[in-house]
Amino acid sequence: MTLDKKALRAQLRAARDGFFAEHRPRLAVPELLRARLAPGVVVASYLPVGSEADPAPLVDAAREAGCVLALAWVADRATPMEFLRWDADTAIEAGPMGLRQPSRSAPVVVPDVILAPLVGFDATLNRLGQGAGFYDRAFVQHDAAWRLGLAWSVQQVPELPADPWDVPLHAILTEQALHLAEQR
Repeated sequence: MTLDKKALRAQLRAARDGFFAEHRPRLAVPELLRARLAPGVVVASYLPVGSEADPAPLVDAAREAGCVLALAWVADRATPMEFLRWDADTAIEAGPMGLRQPSRSAPVVVPDVILAPLVGFDATLNRLGQGAGFYDRAFVQHDAAWRLGLAWSVQQVPELPADPWDVPLHAILTEQALHLAEQR
């Protein structure tokens, strides 16, 4: 396994694409997440791109629990990501890098739970993202939020190179298991 992040991203995207095309996996809502859901809790999510793990079942559970929903919103590579309130009436627009996101007119909210897509992860819950650092910066900005990465089991690798700015997750959910951090 290579420790070059660019090459590793390419390998893991290809593995994720193939796995998704062949199996069409779906995530189940873990009880650990259900226990965090309550009226008024802000759950930040994303709309999946390509073969990314689809958070729809978790979003549905949050909606049923009365949570406030939000989606990631990106202006450009240099501007920190924000989370904008999202409901059935919120207009969805094309964003940079192939993202689908709320209209900028939606209100900014502070997340209690962040559902994050990823390209790869390891047993220590290090996350390999797309490479722009949006989620790492959001994790630092919202350090009290519980960070749950969503992936397919094929995206797990023995070890990821971690830079000082990389923020590990509290848990990672795949179609097979919920991986929990030891002390987070």
